[in-house]
Amino acid sequence: MTDQLETANPGAFETTTYDSADEVRDAVENREAIGGVSLSPEGATITTAAGAGTPYATMLTQMGAGLEQSGQSVTYQEVAPMTADDPNGAGLNALGLPLVFGGMISGVLLSTVLKNRPVHKILGSLGIAVFGGAAVAAVLQFGFHSTDGNYWLLAGGVSLGIAAVSLTILGLESTLGRAGLVLGALVMMFVANPLSGMTAGAAWLPQPWGAIGQPLPLGAASTFIRSAAYFDGAGAGSALTVLVYWIVLGLALIVLGSLRRRSSSVAK
Repeated sequence: MTDQLETANPGAFETTTYDSADEVRDAVENREAIGGVSLSPEGATITTAAGAGTPYATMLTQMGAGLEQSGQSVTYQEVAPMTADDPNGAGLNALGLPLVFGGMISGVLLSTVLKNRPVHKILGSLGIAVFGGAAVAAVLQFGFHSTDGNYWLLAGGVSLGIAAVSLTILGLESTLGRAGLVLGALVMMFVANPLSGMTAGAAWLPQPWGAIGQPLPLGAASTFIRSAAYFDGAGAGSALTVLVYWIVLGLALIVLGSLRRRSSSVAK
């Protein structure tokens, strides 16, 4: 089967072999794989996780149909299903723009209103992120019913994403002035957003672009939010680390810019 996949789509799939069907299921549930095929004398079991991205589940189901046509008995098991009210994951797919605009708008607004007040900027950014994360998660879970997982974990992921974007933009503005504000907004909107994998998961993007997007704030936020919404947080560890790094970087840049301005003021 792996040879057939490689022949049909060279380089498109990275496959791992496990010793049992239970190990395959565990790998998919822990976000170590996007799906799996377990073969036994009784037939094949197709393990899917629509929460990782609906295209993967569709692709694996089509593979199962091909096995059925060859005479195999095929069983399907879904380990991270979408909700009945949002079977295509439209709510989560549309989350990219609220994340990027929430972070960008708060960053621009705070840098304009609180020009020389770094502590107030930081507190304002964190406050907006917490409130925005709680509100967006509430709309997704209780309004659209797009998810039915841990609400607080989902809200935390959205808040971290907004904070990472906002504080990074504030940090760039603090060190580079208006040019930093423009640079941050352009990178977040036209680089981080399309490479985030928010709509279908990073693995669905042409490589290496999917891998490049994951160390950026929106890519990490996308992975964390999917893990929170459909996998009870499994696979969110590396994404959390990336988000914390961006938040710390933004804070450091804000402090650095403030110290430079204070030093310049004393010198004059």
